[in-house]
Amino acid sequence: MRHCFEVDGVDYELSLSRCQQGYRLRLRNKVIVPVAFSQEGESCGVLTIAGESEPVQFAIDGDMIHVHIRGRTRSLHYRDPLRTLACANDETDHLVARAPMPGVVVTTNVSPGQPVPAGTVLMKIESMKLETLIRSPQNGVIEQIHFQEGESFERGAALVTLSEEGR
Repeated sequence: MRHCFEVDGVDYELSLSRCQQGYRLRLRNKVIVPVAFSQEGESCGVLTIAGESEPVQFAIDGDMIHVHIRGRTRSLHYRDPLRTLACANDETDHLVARAPMPGVVVTTNVSPGQPVPAGTVLMKIESMKLETLIRSPQNGVIEQIHFQEGESFERGAALVTLSEEGR
């Protein structure tokens, strides 16, 4: 599972995957094993990294996560992977909803020319029996649907292209 966080103006991409001892954390080119978190209250717990445990307090406010550990508080801005992929397009007047993983289109809920508000379900995809809803990250107009129901695609493929309203 890939995640992206912004801390003090710097983006960090990390991935977590299950392993026998808990989770494996990959941050940049470094792999840390094992990583585990046990929640002990509504906003506190114990974070264990490579056998060393630290008490942690946290607060979640939308996309912001405030973490207090070792006497310091850090604010992390979580960047949604779908929104990050959608905004990766270099063209300023287009917005592309991209595939977060390889898969198959199950259903398409929109058609070209249709105006959509942010959060509208554009399509449902399936990858390894896991269904995922692809949503519009902002208001726009459907410009192109790149894959039809039943068609397969690779990770990062453009699924739906939107144009900003009024352009």
